[in-house]
Amino acid sequence: MMIQKRQNVKKARGASIVALGVLALVAFRTVQPSRAAGQGGQDGKSLFEKRCTGCHALDVDHEGPRLRRVFGRPSGMVKTFKYSEALQRAKVTWDEAELDKWLTDTESIVPDNDMGFRVPKREERAAIIAYLKSLSTTP
Repeated sequence: MMIQKRQNVKKARGASIVALGVLALVAFRTVQPSRAAGQGGQDGKSLFEKRCTGCHALDVDHEGPRLRRVFGRPSGMVKTFKYSEALQRAKVTWDEAELDKWLTDTESIVPDNDMGFRVPKREERAAIIAYLKSLSTTP
């Protein structure tokens, strides 16, 4: 009788440990910050840093204009940046759809612009756009 009770206690402990492990895994996955995943699970910030910072920064102009708060901003409106004539004339407000078109093929949205860069992978574009959108909202 005593041996059977010990075996039952061991089984219960084992089941509890497995349940706690599963619960911990679920909690870990739930608490992780949401990320718009790109290739290889990269988040938007990492992709932005990898793909965009050669010409852009968030808070200062470089070869391209600053991009913090670009989401919802009309094209060609950073006063400290010298845009191409095409972008100065463009009537584009940067939202998910317009940024996706822009990052797919800049010429398709504003012909004769000065940016000759593309992000061919949809997942990467979505992650970068989600990151830029997160920087354009006020807390």
